[in-house]
Amino acid sequence: MTKKFIFWIVTAGLLATPPFAEAQQPKKLHHIGLLTWAGAPTAPTPFDEGLRKLGYVAGQNLVIDARYANGQMGRFGELAADLVRQPLDVIVAQSYPAALAAKQATGKIPIVIMGAGDPVATGLVASFARPGGNITGVSAFEEELSGKRLELLKEAFPKLARVALLWNAADFGMTLKYRELDRAAQALRVTVQASSVREPKDFENVFAEMLRRRPDALFVITDPLTQLNRKQVVELAAKHRLPAMYENAPYVDDGGLMAYGPSQAENLERALHHVDKILRGTSPSDLPIEQPTKFEFIVNLKAAKALGLTIPPTVLVRADRVIR
Repeated sequence: MTKKFIFWIVTAGLLATPPFAEAQQPKKLHHIGLLTWAGAPTAPTPFDEGLRKLGYVAGQNLVIDARYANGQMGRFGELAADLVRQPLDVIVAQSYPAALAAKQATGKIPIVIMGAGDPVATGLVASFARPGGNITGVSAFEEELSGKRLELLKEAFPKLARVALLWNAADFGMTLKYRELDRAAQALRVTVQASSVREPKDFENVFAEMLRRRPDALFVITDPLTQLNRKQVVELAAKHRLPAMYENAPYVDDGGLMAYGPSQAENLERALHHVDKILRGTSPSDLPIEQPTKFEFIVNLKAAKALGLTIPPTVLVRADRVIR
């Protein structure tokens, strides 16, 4: 056997080795923390499916450490403190209380926020374009959205003069929403009658109190408290024959009259793309706060019929989805 032939065999063997060795290397395991107001799910969620589409699969290359507040907002501090003790690459915080708790718990672990109101106005980040620090995520211009929702409500009910506002006064992020709505109402010459809730037992009494002021319609600001109790809210609005505007689709799917707001599916997708970029090495300070581009207007004609109301064709034609 010649030296040249021996050299060719050895070289070929060395060239063949790296791909085989690489194939035997374990996949990098990513650790994502989830801090949410919801309860623990019993089936795979859109959050899980969204991560799967990006190539992150629990049990293969992903570990999700989740902390569920189950509607108990006062637990976020302890839940966040416990979560940051884990070996996390990034935290996803859903709601303003969750985002604030995560920020207070760590200044190092990247945080991606969702549904946290205006993060600049609440002081979570420095700006939308350059959030700075360890926080980025998805948000919306609440002033414009509040005005748009009220405009749609006014168009559906032209005689609208007084609107009851249901909101959680214990959530600072939602308090800012209330202020923006009040400003929008002044431009439309609509009086806002604010009624606040702080815990589940408040809803019955608050509805009884707001009805004494004889509002023409109801506007519900969505936060973890109102979202978790949305079926009760929808039932009380129907019971007291109040046409209502909500901020997202689940209320209407549960029997509410109408909703206008950013697509929740798109918001989740955008948030998870931020998570993906962070896992690939991008600093959260270099990722601008994303703004939604897709909005949904949904009208429930079944609810309108039950209330004895007629939705004008000019409003229906603008709906992205009509429940008949």
